[in-house]
Amino acid sequence: MQKIVIASGNVGKLREIRRILEPLDFNVVPQSDYAVPECPEPHVTFIENCLAKARHASLHTGLPALADDSGICVDALGGAPGVYSARYAGEPKSDQRNNEKLIDVLKHESNRHAHYYCVMVMVRHPDDPQPLIAEGSWHGEIIDTPRGENGFGYDPYFYLPEFGKTGAELAHDEKDGISHRGQALRMLVEKLKNI
Repeated sequence: MQKIVIASGNVGKLREIRRILEPLDFNVVPQSDYAVPECPEPHVTFIENCLAKARHASLHTGLPALADDSGICVDALGGAPGVYSARYAGEPKSDQRNNEKLIDVLKHESNRHAHYYCVMVMVRHPDDPQPLIAEGSWHGEIIDTPRGENGFGYDPYFYLPEFGKTGAELAHDEKDGISHRGQALRMLVEKLKNI
């Protein structure tokens, strides 16, 4: 079983990544097991932040590292909150405050289309010149009233018209099958098979 460190402290992300990778014979460990300090995310694109996090985790652990950078992009807001999704309402990070701010900002907007975007980068070592890169997008719309107990982040407000449910109303296996992170992980797995 190959050990991979996950460059994240987000419990929801770690759970989703584990559910998909562990059956494929990967030993997925969080960077917190190695006391990896938080990596700065100064970039304005998902890919740059993701690559920085993967290299940072690999440097501190000596292991192959997988990083995920993801967020919600709202059409009416020109793609915001985007890379700032986790800190949209400022520090300390709070899903509740982020959601409250998003709903407030959209209160006079009729266009509620949005999508989650995820990019994943895996490096075999800190200076890997050929990182594996995968991405996924998950489209829906923002609703004003939260629904569902599953998921995290913006999931209770992310409505999927084709399912008649929010991301937080989906069962874990349903979500893993269609979400931005699930798509990116499956693409990454296919790339891993070819190295």
